[in-house]
Amino acid sequence: MQVIRDNLARVRERVAAAAERAGRKPSEILLVGVSKYVSAALSAELVAAGCIDLGENRPQQLCEKAAADEVAPLNVRWHMIGHLQRNKVARTVPLVSMIHSVDSPRLLKAIDQTASELGKCQPVLLEVNCSGDAEKHGFTESEVRDFVPQLSEFSSVEVRGLMTMAAGSRDLTTAAANFATLRNLRDELGTLAPAGVEIADLSMGMTADFEVAIAEGATIIRVGSALWEGVV
Repeated sequence: MQVIRDNLARVRERVAAAAERAGRKPSEILLVGVSKYVSAALSAELVAAGCIDLGENRPQQLCEKAAADEVAPLNVRWHMIGHLQRNKVARTVPLVSMIHSVDSPRLLKAIDQTASELGKCQPVLLEVNCSGDAEKHGFTESEVRDFVPQLSEFSSVEVRGLMTMAAGSRDLTTAAANFATLRNLRDELGTLAPAGVEIADLSMGMTADFEVAIAEGATIIRVGSALWEGVV
């Protein structure tokens, strides 16, 4: 437990320092603790340490952890951060605070339909492939430009912003360029979005590059391994 608390404190210190360097406030940046690496019991320890936003890559694991005895009683805000197939939407939407990985109009339509049936307005982010990596999911820049003006057709989702992953090279200069692309695209899409749709959030940055992401305007970072050092 103390190791997890110490890890969380160090990550928050790094966030605060990166924000200060960028002339930003740490309160502008939401830390999502990626719990895919660990058990439900360890996930519960992270929540007890003060990180109530947890991210999972796979719907099955998210469902299992959310229902686990150690986690179910806790006030957890679940984030779906990995690829979501349409046939997993119905079991995912009831559980999540936000879906970061909406990568197609068909997926958004499925989420919208399920949320409508539940009487819920589901916050989501549109995933954009800013790196051009063929192995990564997401809209291309041109696809998301074409799609955003159509968002008024979806009444039970709230598109809050964009998400991306940096190129797999782990080169921080490349990561910064990918993140800057997303920030500039966010600013451009603000002029294309229908009335009432505010594309503001930028979910970008993981353990290896979240400080660079903060410098480029990230409002949400997804950190995993830095929180679990010495634990797994």
